[in-house]
Amino acid sequence: MFKGRQFDQSVILLCVRWYLAYNLSLRDLEEMMAERGITVDHTTSHRWTVRFSPLLLERFNRRKRSVTGKWHVDETYIKVRGQWMYLYRAIDTVGDTVEFWFSEQRDLPAAKRFFRKALERHGRPDRVVIDGSQTNHEAIVRADTTNRLQDRARRRLKPIRIRRSQYLNNRIEQDHRRIKRRVRPMLGFKSTATASTILSGIEMIHMMRKRQARYAFNPNSSLAEQFEILAA
Repeated sequence: MFKGRQFDQSVILLCVRWYLAYNLSLRDLEEMMAERGITVDHTTSHRWTVRFSPLLLERFNRRKRSVTGKWHVDETYIKVRGQWMYLYRAIDTVGDTVEFWFSEQRDLPAAKRFFRKALERHGRPDRVVIDGSQTNHEAIVRADTTNRLQDRARRRLKPIRIRRSQYLNNRIEQDHRRIKRRVRPMLGFKSTATASTILSGIEMIHMMRKRQARYAFNPNSSLAEQFEILAA
């Protein structure tokens, strides 16, 4: 993963982890590394984050634990180039992250794409809790219907139960705040692609803190230890 890089793997992982995990600007990170006698330009740290976040997330997902059969689904706002875009997210009954999807639009095609991705990667939930969104309701129904029709085992799958409740969906709204808390100091993203990549890294950190990955030797690994394991 790090072959041919000018800097040591430990320096790259440290910069990527600190930027994704803590409320630091790239300039803050540059100063902190300089205090340790390491000259790393802020643009270099940004390139490392964009380059390695998807690779680390891919390895993390291979170790990710299964989620429960009841999901809470909602979307939250993210600013890109001064415009609001949308991060679709789902968590289960114990608060573990099920799936996420970043979209420029908040409409039926975007919601369907998110639900299809969640169903493909995590299987069928028994129940999904949403707020009053008619778009999300229709997206679940359509994605569920397609999923049942494409079932190769020809099983008689029951439709996913959908419950609308603003009160019950407070759980995921609270979970949104942890993502938004890290995004806020970044003062908005400059491109959709960069936003999607960095948000995926922030979501990975969030899942690491929830202990959602399986590690054979130390199930309670720190963030630093998890990064080292994934990079090995």
